Amino acid sequence: MTAGSFVWLMAFASPGLCQSTGSISGRSVDSVTHMALNLATVSLFKEGSMNPIHRVSTDEKGGFTINHLPEGRYRLTIEFLGYQAKTISNVVISSKMAAVIPGIVQLVPVAQQLSTATVYGSAPVVQNKMDKLIYNPENDISSQGGVALDILRKVPMVEVDIDGNVELQGDANVRFLINGKPSAIFGANLSDALQTIPASQIKSIEVMTNPGAKYDAEGTAGIINIVLKDSKIRGINGSVNLSAGTRLENTSVNLHARNGHLGFNAFFSGNDQVNSTTLTTTNRISYSNTGDTVGHLYQNGKNPFVRKGYQSGFSVDWQMAPKDELTATVDYDDAGNNGTGVIAQQEQSVLSSGPVLSDILSTRRTVIRSNERSVDMSLAYKKTFSKDGQEFDFLYSTTYGQNNIAASQLTDYSDNTYPLNGLQSVNPGTDHETDISVDYSQPLVKGYALETGAKAVLENIHTDAATDTLLSGGNNGENNGGKYGEDASQSYHFSFGRNIYAAYVSVAFHLFGDFLHGKAGLRYEGTHSIAGFGGITIPDNQLWAPSVLAEHTLSESESVKFAYTYRVERPDYDDLNPFVNVSDPNNISSGNPLLKNELNHKFELGYSKSFKSGANFNIGGFYNYATNDAQMVTFFYPVYTVNAVSYDNVSLTEPFNVAKQVTYGSTVSGSVPITSQFNVRSNVLLKEFVNYMPGSPVEAAFSYKVSMNASYQLADNMMAEAFGSYSSRREGYDHIRPAFFFYTFAVRKQLLHKKLSFGLTTTNPFSPYVHQLTTQFGPNFNQNNLRLVPLRSFGISASITFGKLKVEKDDKKEENIPPLPLE
Repeated sequence: MTAGSFVWLMAFASPGLCQSTGSISGRSVDSVTHMALNLATVSLFKEGSMNPIHRVSTDEKGGFTINHLPEGRYRLTIEFLGYQAKTISNVVISSKMAAVIPGIVQLVPVAQQLSTATVYGSAPVVQNKMDKLIYNPENDISSQGGVALDILRKVPMVEVDIDGNVELQGDANVRFLINGKPSAIFGANLSDALQTIPASQIKSIEVMTNPGAKYDAEGTAGIINIVLKDSKIRGINGSVNLSAGTRLENTSVNLHARNGHLGFNAFFSGNDQVNSTTLTTTNRISYSNTGDTVGHLYQNGKNPFVRKGYQSGFSVDWQMAPKDELTATVDYDDAGNNGTGVIAQQEQSVLSSGPVLSDILSTRRTVIRSNERSVDMSLAYKKTFSKDGQEFDFLYSTTYGQNNIAASQLTDYSDNTYPLNGLQSVNPGTDHETDISVDYSQPLVKGYALETGAKAVLENIHTDAATDTLLSGGNNGENNGGKYGEDASQSYHFSFGRNIYAAYVSVAFHLFGDFLHGKAGLRYEGTHSIAGFGGITIPDNQLWAPSVLAEHTLSESESVKFAYTYRVERPDYDDLNPFVNVSDPNNISSGNPLLKNELNHKFELGYSKSFKSGANFNIGGFYNYATNDAQMVTFFYPVYTVNAVSYDNVSLTEPFNVAKQVTYGSTVSGSVPITSQFNVRSNVLLKEFVNYMPGSPVEAAFSYKVSMNASYQLADNMMAEAFGSYSSRREGYDHIRPAFFFYTFAVRKQLLHKKLSFGLTTTNPFSPYVHQLTTQFGPNFNQNNLRLVPLRSFGISASITFGKLKVEKDDKKEENIPPLPLE
């Protein structure tokens, strides 16, 4: 978005401000436990009208505010799944009463009124709040039977490529959380982890591009929090979800129980990506330093693979007292991949004048098996006080991860040009992280509140690699019967530890009445690292990360917000590990223990507007300035020596800090109800990358992503949906990433008062493969990699919900809450 566009937006605000005189705010709680009801729907009507003029959702503390309302008489309704709706009539705003504050609104659980009930309701698919964007996939039927990545592909500002790599506003350094906490399942392979979480298990996805001082500064792109399903409904209820298809099978079971002040949530889910085969072709041309010799590398391969995973967990929450709540959770994750490959190779060396110096043919067979397991545990305590907004939180969470990779490789040369070459390796590792945090919030004078807290993050990683090479004998195949011996150059043991100690303070403010509200804060993080990289020391560092988030409400249906944060991306263990991996002698990779922290200044400006018809529109501009920008860089070597062993025609890929990078662009998203049955949603991401490197010209590259979702209500209990997404190709420092397009069609039929549903889904039905051509280049080489990735699928899914809400009288005396001052 241009600067002129934002000037226009600010000018557009003036008429709305002149016509607004009052506001309505309040808080919704459970009438029995007095717990805050997050994401309750608050609708405001002109008295006598059936169409709401404004609709908002409550925040984490149950609070809501509707600003800049003209004089008049209104009606307010508050709704939440599993509770009786509350209607407040005769809400008057006049010149003599500019602010109307309903206070605390108590919603009564349905269980207190019905012995058996079926309760259904849903939040808007996309909620654009001041500090985050929330995507609710409940009615996202084209993702039914899918996994977390299928939902992420629909979230505004998020891109997911064919391999499951995730970017947020064009930045891959995303901090992923589950239920607001880190998980070791993300440590080994993020893409694999996201492909083992069934979509049916996800309640919502929260995206924070500019997290405040309360959140970790880690992740230059921001934070994506995956919120799993739970329930606040009293009684026993749950759901079972099943899906089967040509590429993916999923199962998930959820069970919820709540009785008095004790609640229990449990789940089990699993998935299986059935056998798929990716076809690969590599063509590399390289030149000697003198230019008189040209090298050619041709590779053609088939890579069948399967992926399996399951998760299980439970949580218990106990309302010890009206203002004291204790929650304990335990989750277990298990994910694994099995892959094989056969690659036919041809290596040629040719004089520039024409004669062929050498022509070597070979076949490489590979087998890779990987498994990652993690256990996540947490204990949270929350205490609220009589003063609204005063709160103390304590959280202890720990995650244990264990992963193991076993690989074997055998290379057979035609005509016995070279002896049979093979290796076998086992690479086990562990990851243990413990987080301890305390947070406290305190209202100050009117319009201001203080938040402060401290946190410790303690992480330890251990990894081993034992590699044996073929010494003699053997034949083609995985079990070749040859004699193997230890290869010290490809075996290692490393340990890595990182401790982060943090503290923050932030102030929530309302300036000039209610003209401007938001938060400003400062976070400190001190980092101490210990790495067993053979005498390499990683220096300690300190970080001061300011942040500010401000929003101005133009009218009851539109607002403008501004955000700034300073964030960091610390190198992962794999990026720092100097071990040189030669499992593919022509494509070698290594870490870089000298990598520095990447630092990023993030600016964002956004505008949101909703319409009485139910349509909404959001547009934003962002500007990110990164120093010590880390990128993977590939170099070509005619001969490369590792531990006294020389390899010919090698592409070496390593991460480097490549000076500065500027990323700027805009995001546009919206939803339009064409008719009462037909709805269209779309989001567009435009971005440009500019690299500033010493001794090199400035490089700029533009790319974009466009997605469209259309849903049609065929009947009261039947809906159809179509979704398509296109990501353009993108030029990097030394490569060109290919474009990616896919589309999905789905239909869902609901029965038995919407307790039972069946769905059909298909993705890319008219093409068996997605073609992905990646180009890499450097001063003395050019390489094209073509992959044919199977994405076509057909699937069927079924879901059933169950529950009997038990009548239960609570003998506990309720708090004395004053009547609402509405007139």
